[in-house]
Amino acid sequence: MAHVLFVCPAGLIPPENLVLLQHELAVAANGTEALNNLEITDAVVVDAREELAAARSSCQVLAAVGVEEPVMLLVAPESLSVVSPEWGIDDLILESARPAEWELRLRLLIAPHAHSTLSSGSIEIDESACTATVDGNQLDLTYTEFELLKFLVAHPGRVLSREELLKNVWGYDYYGGTRTVDVHVRRLRAKLSTEYDQCIGTVRNVGYRFDPRA
Repeated sequence: MAHVLFVCPAGLIPPENLVLLQHELAVAANGTEALNNLEITDAVVVDAREELAAARSSCQVLAAVGVEEPVMLLVAPESLSVVSPEWGIDDLILESARPAEWELRLRLLIAPHAHSTLSSGSIEIDESACTATVDGNQLDLTYTEFELLKFLVAHPGRVLSREELLKNVWGYDYYGGTRTVDVHVRRLRAKLSTEYDQCIGTVRNVGYRFDPRA
């Protein structure tokens, strides 16, 4: 879960496709106010859907002080022609973007600035490097397997339904069935080896639970 600061004029709200994601959202009215709310912020999204001049000013305020947090601009397609390097942004996203694109762009935006790790028992996950190790040995995981293991390790002892795993690992735009969760769990267990495969326990008729003590 990331902490996203949404900068927009008073009266506007974050787009629904961003709100749907499992991230903590805070709101600031402009760039100056945003500077006072960066303590636990992973990324800043500046809303330029309606007030382009205000959005540009907010972006430039953030760039002028050299904030470490990456800045992404939310913009309407018809306004793309006015955006330039002088805005000082790191990325932009169109207002038509669906939740899966929001999730991917935020992940790619935040990753170079993140240095967090997750560990549980002998399993350690480096989120910034997208690598996972067991007893110091790196696992050869696909991207989805890595995201699945990361989500399981981040919620030890909690029963996670197949639907919940689909939503958080595959995203809202995935239209496949829950069977794909079972397939990926089976592959993930095989890569963990017989010594650790029981860490991912099956909860009959519900889903799975990660238990490092198993």
